[in-house]
Amino acid sequence: MLRRDVLVGLAMIGLAGCSAPRGRIGPDGLPLPQIYRITATEAADIPFRMLDGVNTLRQATGARPLQLDPQLTAAAATHSRDMAVQNRPWHFGSDGSSPIDRLRRVGYTGPLVGEVISETFETEIETLSAWMREPTTRAVILDPAASRMGLAWFQEQTGKIWWSMVLAG
Repeated sequence: MLRRDVLVGLAMIGLAGCSAPRGRIGPDGLPLPQIYRITATEAADIPFRMLDGVNTLRQATGARPLQLDPQLTAAAATHSRDMAVQNRPWHFGSDGSSPIDRLRRVGYTGPLVGEVISETFETEIETLSAWMREPTTRAVILDPAASRMGLAWFQEQTGKIWWSMVLAG
């Protein structure tokens, strides 16, 4: 009897190690992404963390540091929200506007260097890392002609985040 109880106990311990992983699992059997909820405190810090990250990367290439610009941020905010409405990450607004059009609408008169966008559940630093892995977005971020940056996002109830970064001279 004791032997059987020991064997049953060992079997139960072994089965406990086979339990399903914590968190939600998608229909494909893979874990669903963790949702990064942007709180008011996070929202205040995100632009500065992104600026620090971008400037560190630019410094490594010899490019001058960027400064946050409220007009560029306003243009980026408009586009982030509009991408969510359109439910697609692309550089044209629902009204056909281009990144240059959006800069002019907010009164920015300097030259546009580029715009980088993303649709993700990831943090700003994870998003910056993804942008740096792509040659085209990396080139915009490291472009020595840039001196100013605007960053904005729109987070849906589902947790999806639409990121927009605008760089200009």
